[in-house]
Amino acid sequence: MTTRILLLSDTHLPTRAAALQEQVWGLVEDVDLVVHAGDWIEASLLDELERRAARLVGVAGNNDGEELWSRLGEVAHVEVEGVRIGVVHETGAATGRERRCDARFGPDSETPCDVLVFGHSHIPWDTTTPAGLRLLNPGSPTDRRRQPVGTVMTLVVHDGVVGDVTLVPTPR
Repeated sequence: MTTRILLLSDTHLPTRAAALQEQVWGLVEDVDLVVHAGDWIEASLLDELERRAARLVGVAGNNDGEELWSRLGEVAHVEVEGVRIGVVHETGAATGRERRCDARFGPDSETPCDVLVFGHSHIPWDTTTPAGLRLLNPGSPTDRRRQPVGTVMTLVVHDGVVGDVTLVPTPR
């Protein structure tokens, strides 16, 4: 079995952009699962993703209001073909990130994950911690900050194994 996943974060709609790019909507409609790691800003994007995605998992971020927090919460977990995926908006500074994430989400934690999707920095990140936890930040499709273009990530899980992770540029 193969599961295709789109990773999004920090969409900041409508403050950083009026809408998601058609390219991103095409990816939403082409995958089996969409994961959003927070900073939606308005619930209208959550509503639209719920309508258009085959399946959606998301969390609220530091810029999200009460409605998004009540609907989503701080942390989400989903299992895909036996791969345990955690989602959170913030993981703190880059320095010490692997150690902190291993403590909170690693194999010896109360809620062990194989993959942790996070956001907040708008900067793509793909590393594996010493305990084997894969850390993925897709960046932001709409607010590139110090990056050349906006980005999202795609992830493939095949027969219970994390396969290709691809950083996808999302130019305006």
